[in-house]
Amino acid sequence: MPSFPQVMDPRPILLVTQYDGGRFAGWQRQPVVRTVQGDMEIALERLCATAVPAIGAGRTDAGVHAHGQGVGVRVPERWTPATLRRAMNATLPDDIWVAEAHRMVPEFHPRRSAIARRYGYLIGTDEAARSPFRRRYEWSIRHPLDPAALQGEADSVLGEHTFRAFAVAHTAPVDDHHRCVIQHARWVERDGGWVFEVAANRFLHHMVRFLVGTMVEVAQGRRPRGTIARLLVAPDNSGTPAPAPAHGLSLREVTYPAELYADAS
Repeated sequence: MPSFPQVMDPRPILLVTQYDGGRFAGWQRQPVVRTVQGDMEIALERLCATAVPAIGAGRTDAGVHAHGQGVGVRVPERWTPATLRRAMNATLPDDIWVAEAHRMVPEFHPRRSAIARRYGYLIGTDEAARSPFRRRYEWSIRHPLDPAALQGEADSVLGEHTFRAFAVAHTAPVDDHHRCVIQHARWVERDGGWVFEVAANRFLHHMVRFLVGTMVEVAQGRRPRGTIARLLVAPDNSGTPAPAPAHGLSLREVTYPAELYADAS
């Protein structure tokens, strides 16, 4: 292994990262199982000859995918965003890919600086959704869904609410208010099914999956309309349906203020 200068650039690099979450135990580094953060840090150490933390904008769960995870790194000064991106993609396993790399200002933090996160959840309702080429990324549902019920429940989450009923208990700090601001929530019909698009300033553990699982129950007539609104004032998740499967969910995009991009023209 060659010896590289160990002076770290004070300007972090943002790596916009995609991954297939099917073979990972989530984003966060763990001592035994394979994780996205762990594999990225292995690649960074190989390239930089020193340990380099990879800080993600969010901790996706086991099985959850990403089209635009924000990952912040500080590397030796010899690396530019372009050369680091090329080297990372030559080193990373084939289920992780760096789509973009940007030089950021020193104040940038991949998690705290984010002003929005956007997720998408895929549901397949046609017979072909059970194909091995789709079922890895979609929740295959055989019973029809009521479009008006889906969107009606989604409309209930817009704005600022407390989402204790849509989070795994005891995963947030005890003093966390569990409040999130939902900026966008929409069901879009697509060929062979639906996609739920949702954006917010923050998300709680399993939150999108709990919301999707509940909306599907309503759209199939198993729960009454207005279930989401009633659960938004519930003190816990004891009355919430099971979360939707992880494999249908993808972190699509993380948004940062334009002034944090040092390479902006």
